[in-house]
Amino acid sequence: MGTENALYTILVEKIKQDALVLPTLPKIALKVRESADDPDVNLVQMSEIIAHDPALSLGMIKVANSPLLGRAVKVETVNQAVTRIGLRQIKSIATAMAIEQVFVSKNKIVAMYLKKSWEKTIDVASVAIALMTFYKQKNKHSPLSLDELTLAALVHSIGVLPILTEAENHPDVFANPTFLQQAIVKLSSNIGAEVTKAWGFSNQFIELVKSWSDLTMLPEEVHYIDFIRAGAIANDIFKNESTCKVLIKSYVDKGLIPDIEFMQSNEFLSTVADVKQMF
Repeated sequence: MGTENALYTILVEKIKQDALVLPTLPKIALKVRESADDPDVNLVQMSEIIAHDPALSLGMIKVANSPLLGRAVKVETVNQAVTRIGLRQIKSIATAMAIEQVFVSKNKIVAMYLKKSWEKTIDVASVAIALMTFYKQKNKHSPLSLDELTLAALVHSIGVLPILTEAENHPDVFANPTFLQQAIVKLSSNIGAEVTKAWGFSNQFIELVKSWSDLTMLPEEVHYIDFIRAGAIANDIFKNESTCKVLIKSYVDKGLIPDIEFMQSNEFLSTVADVKQMF
């Protein structure tokens, strides 16, 4: 049995036995999520929690000052940032920002793959968030929320992490990027579902991570999955051109985008660039 097949078999077996080592969500993200669910928590208390993590503090200020929130006056403190963003959005945004911290490895080759994976995730998320920004402008009463989408877009490919971590024990696999990519395509969605389950995410998130790449599942109404898939199309993740055309047409029909050329427009690409500034 070749090294590649051995890795694939090991991954499948560990998934079956619930023995795969899953990444843990940073403690600060767990604390923010727990506090956000407390009905008695206030903005000052949340600011104090976030202020204990310098990276998260700077990230929150950056988000609060991003073009996406469209405010002329810049905030300079964590308390001002939390007040501008609001408690409802803080839970998702803080979690999303903390996720970058799990895309790390001391192994140089693994670190390189993780960096590329995170950059691709940001590319997809930026398109998805930009699309929903335009969509919400015309569909103000939509139950879909931008902060929920932000988190969903940043965890949609989280299943890549355990695969690369396991592959670290089989260095020869990295000499065959094609196989490694095949293993990711075949297994990352199911593994990602296990990761989000372990992190205590809702069933909605778990199902999204599990099924976003399964193109046999086509929501009738506009869904978070649609925005993430559109981001994947924009970044050439789906290789079948005819499938991409069918999906784009369905998004026009559902009112998610105004026309099939919209994602190539200067206005849209400018918004994508603004969104990227948050990360």
